[in-house]
Amino acid sequence: MIKAGIIGSTGYAGAELVRLLLNHPDAEIVWFGSRTYADQPYAEVYGNFFELVDARCLDDNLEELAAAADVVFTATPQGYCASKMSEELLSRTKVIDLSADFRIKDAARYEKWYGIHHPSPEFLGEAVYGLPERNREKLKGARLVANPGCFPTCSILAIAPMLKGGFIDPQSVIIDAKSGTTGAGRGAKVANLYCEVNETVKAYGVTTHRHTPEIEDQLGEAAEEELLVQFTPHLIPMERGILVTAYASLKAGVTEEEIREVYEETYRDEPFVRVLPKGKVPETRWVKGSNYADVAFMTDARTGRVIMMGAIDNIGKGAAGQAVQNMNLLFGSDETAGLKSIPMPF
Repeated sequence: MIKAGIIGSTGYAGAELVRLLLNHPDAEIVWFGSRTYADQPYAEVYGNFFELVDARCLDDNLEELAAAADVVFTATPQGYCASKMSEELLSRTKVIDLSADFRIKDAARYEKWYGIHHPSPEFLGEAVYGLPERNREKLKGARLVANPGCFPTCSILAIAPMLKGGFIDPQSVIIDAKSGTTGAGRGAKVANLYCEVNETVKAYGVTTHRHTPEIEDQLGEAAEEELLVQFTPHLIPMERGILVTAYASLKAGVTEEEIREVYEETYRDEPFVRVLPKGKVPETRWVKGSNYADVAFMTDARTGRVIMMGAIDNIGKGAAGQAVQNMNLLFGSDETAGLKSIPMPF
């Protein structure tokens, strides 16, 4: 059995990790970490685990945790994992970090976008970006995994095939994205109160959202050139889900048949990416509660552009589900283990 520890187990992504790992055939949770709820029964924080989890929340003693766990999930704010990272830690356990601390390879760029000092840049080169659809073989031998952000995951899966095929102008990409409110975390913030988010939609982080450099880096790798994207996220009144609608200028002569062939070739053997048939568009309800990503595209002959679309559950494939998928690759388990739940549309 894979012994797993979770730091930040009482956040939304942490609680989803608990739910998934409890149903995992090869894993057991040995550490329910939560500084806020230390020594409280976990099932009192989340009542859905009543009579399913009898453990109490523990603190974030990484030294003790590393001795008890084969893998540590850090579902924590930016800066925490990087502040604790050391060769000694990685020699004792594997780490899957759900924050942005190791996603951006340039420490100065990370510091510019996140506004905090990076205390362990020496591990940036080693960290593997945890998108299995792009880095599966690298993940199998990793000690440190940078679990991707939710917006980048959906954006990359939807757009990368177009760059891979050389079908679009890489510098023309515009991404419009929408997220459920769990994406803002469980912390108490006035802007996230029910009355503030219900019956309204708003853009946020316009031109400044911190997932922008992550998206640019990963799409730049797919395009084999540096690129800039226009990325605007929106908060919508639902709990879970990401919907990405992206636009780019098509190169002359590209046909819909060529595009579909590349999408289907790219994702043919991927267990969690579904390429929708012609005329169908992704909806968040068809991936809710799952590790699936639905992608689709449409071309517009009138404007000469392509519309690339994707939907995921932001705390599923966008966070905890992807983290478990990465764990499976690290330890040689079936990649789909613990992740076979069918999406729940209501």
